[in-house]
Amino acid sequence: MKSLLIIIIGLLLGGETFAQAKKDPQNIEMQATRDPEYPKGEQTLYQEVRMNLKYPEEAIKKYVEGSVTLSFDVKADSTIANCIIISGVGYGVDEAVKKYVEKLKFSPGKMNGMKVKMNVNMSFPVKAH
Repeated sequence: MKSLLIIIIGLLLGGETFAQAKKDPQNIEMQATRDPEYPKGEQTLYQEVRMNLKYPEEAIKKYVEGSVTLSFDVKADSTIANCIIISGVGYGVDEAVKKYVEKLKFSPGKMNGMKVKMNVNMSFPVKAH
């Protein structure tokens, strides 16, 4: 009798394990969200902006240093839109950083495997020397 009970319990537990292994069509598989990113990496982006930026003459004379914070959308096609200066250093440097960044291409963000528009906030270090 005891062995029959053990066999029945084993079959029941085995059946539950098998049922859990099947795919449930009501469960939706979610993929992780991926934020937009610069293809060459964040450090390379900062270096490119700092080295290639055309600093205004007044900023160079005053040795302006600091950071410019921008908010912008990376669209599904990798382009930048709605770029806004959040904070900056003045002397035309903020506008120069904005103009430079607006021309860049980023890898778009993804949600559930699909490319989507996402907002990004970034601070760019600047040294006008």
